[in-house]
Amino acid sequence: MPSLPDMTTPNLTALAGQALAGSGPVAVPAPDAGQPEFVEFLQRMGDNALILGHRVSEWCGHAPALEEDIALANQALDLIGQCQLWLGLAAEVEGQGRDADALAYLRDAGAFRNLLLVELPNGDFGVTLMRQFLFDAFHIELLRALGASSDSRVAAIAAKAEKEVAYHLERSADLVIRLGDGTDESRARMQAALTRLWSYTGEMFVDDAVDQAMADAGIAPLPSSLKPAWDRTVSAVLDEATLAAPTAAWQHGVSGSGGGKKGIHTEHLGYILAEMQFLQRAYPGAKW
Repeated sequence: MPSLPDMTTPNLTALAGQALAGSGPVAVPAPDAGQPEFVEFLQRMGDNALILGHRVSEWCGHAPALEEDIALANQALDLIGQCQLWLGLAAEVEGQGRDADALAYLRDAGAFRNLLLVELPNGDFGVTLMRQFLFDAFHIELLRALGASSDSRVAAIAAKAEKEVAYHLERSADLVIRLGDGTDESRARMQAALTRLWSYTGEMFVDDAVDQAMADAGIAPLPSSLKPAWDRTVSAVLDEATLAAPTAAWQHGVSGSGGGKKGIHTEHLGYILAEMQFLQRAYPGAKW
């Protein structure tokens, strides 16, 4: 089976020991306590990283400048590396003999739990940057909170990922500001991208039964608790970029049957998976 690249996978036990030196015993969920919700949460984390990483990788060889091409490729690799850690832990907790590769390559679209925002097409460079910024501002707050998780494995993965995502946010925010406060055309493109993507941001902060179970266990925060910090970051950057957030917009994935977190996706995810999973689907069990 083709394997996701090993992005210098850390020794999670060692990292957890360093992070928790001097603290009390770590409360890890018992094998029979709330595992379905824990697996679901881990798949959400891994799927967000996997699908956004794939989307960003589509710019490789096509970015408007060589520096941007290299930077985007590196970000994609960061996200795929994070995906491997989250899905690897999901498979371990699930205990059904699957691994990160199986979860990435052998699930259909309805079994993916990523946010709708990350599966949207890249569009022009402005859309890609705005999508990255809106997600980065959420992702960094989530990882910071997960650094205090009651599960040492989650805390260790979050500690590694936070360093990478801090750079992602710094870079995406800087480019949003430069292009928003740039030429008339660049500002118009960034404003159009913001207007187009804004209605997909609400899903990030919707709490459901899985989120509540994770919060009750001390494993992860409620997504709604992250919104004030996200609002502050986004508002500050948009103000400097001279861009205006929509005052009101219907939000995808918030009401009804839910969105990507519930396995209800746009048609775009199917096209991503058709490309990403082709080799393993055509040649089951194939190895390099």
